[in-house]
Amino acid sequence: MTVTLHDVPRRRSEPVAPSDRIEAIDALRGIALFGVLAINLVTEFRVSIFEQFISTARTASPLDRALEKFLMVAIDMKAFALFSLLFGVGLAIQFERLSANPRRSRLLVRRLMVLLMIGVLHLFLIWNGDILTEYALAGFFALPFLFGPRWLLTFTASMLLALYLVLPLLLPSGVFPSLARMTQDVAEASHIYQTGGFLDVLVFRIREIPLILPLHLYVFPRTIGLFLLGALTWRAGILGSTATSNRLLFAVAATGICLGLVLTLTASDGAFAVLPMNMIAGPLGTIFLALGYGAAVVGLSGLSAGKALFGWAAPMGRMAFTNYLGQSIIFGWIFYGYGLGLFDRLGASAAFAIGLLVYAAQAIFSTWWLRRYRYGPIEWIWRSLMYGLAQPMTLSATHPAGGGR
Repeated sequence: MTVTLHDVPRRRSEPVAPSDRIEAIDALRGIALFGVLAINLVTEFRVSIFEQFISTARTASPLDRALEKFLMVAIDMKAFALFSLLFGVGLAIQFERLSANPRRSRLLVRRLMVLLMIGVLHLFLIWNGDILTEYALAGFFALPFLFGPRWLLTFTASMLLALYLVLPLLLPSGVFPSLARMTQDVAEASHIYQTGGFLDVLVFRIREIPLILPLHLYVFPRTIGLFLLGALTWRAGILGSTATSNRLLFAVAATGICLGLVLTLTASDGAFAVLPMNMIAGPLGTIFLALGYGAAVVGLSGLSAGKALFGWAAPMGRMAFTNYLGQSIIFGWIFYGYGLGLFDRLGASAAFAIGLLVYAAQAIFSTWWLRRYRYGPIEWIWRSLMYGLAQPMTLSATHPAGGGR
């Protein structure tokens, strides 16, 4: 079933039936989840997050080097930027669906509070690379702007993204960990994550959070800006499956991917002679590539061939919350000492192969689960806590009052 912007009932506030969901957005979310998995796995679960910022004597096979180069150019930060855009789209859809509900503001705030609660638990107890906490906090900043006109969303998103681009030029020294501190953390992580028990890993994970926090603060303006840009995209009807919207999507896809690759490659090779341009080109390329990737998938999904090509990813996208947390638990067990202890023992390609197997298993499980249930397990908890009422889980269940996408 094809759903356009104008098909979404504004007065509706019960849970959305599976047949009423926008499959292109779900598929895009499922594909973006693979990009997030690949980067998290290769650069954070496999080794210390700080290893990419220091020079090491580590030897790598040609395949490992090629894979790492590809991930850094084509996927790194782009998948997270794409997820930020999708979060903004989802927030705008929820805002619109609840327009007739007098409790709209309260429900949306509660939705973000539940996300924050789950994110904090994930951050401290499972994995300190968590993105949910940042998304919840950024959502609180973005939510008031949804009550404003399109021009306000456009202006604010532009200003925040511009701030993100120039922020490296404005930050004082000492904001990020020093080279010596990162080197020390890499050595400690290699020992503790590889051999430590759950409590050892937990204590070290918490100790690392202050070192990782500046990285989140740096991208925070971008996260809010992309939330607002995603919301603006939904409001403008660009995601509707019409001939006009598809032409626009393909134009954005071609421009975003081409320009994004040029900026990313030239920045990674240091091709810009002027240092500030080198520092801005990479982040700008990330934004263009995320827009290009998203527009390409949504545009192709509006075609018959595209639906067949990307349809498998929609169940993954519908259960992205469950799958994201599931990946943290699985990879924690694989790489940390309380499980298999493979931290700092695998090359990028071997770890990536494990990721492919986990992602394929999750895709199969998501399809199986959603043939029987309306929501993924964590999605059901999120909605039920948001509305203060247990939502229908089985496909044949009656809709209670409340709900939403």
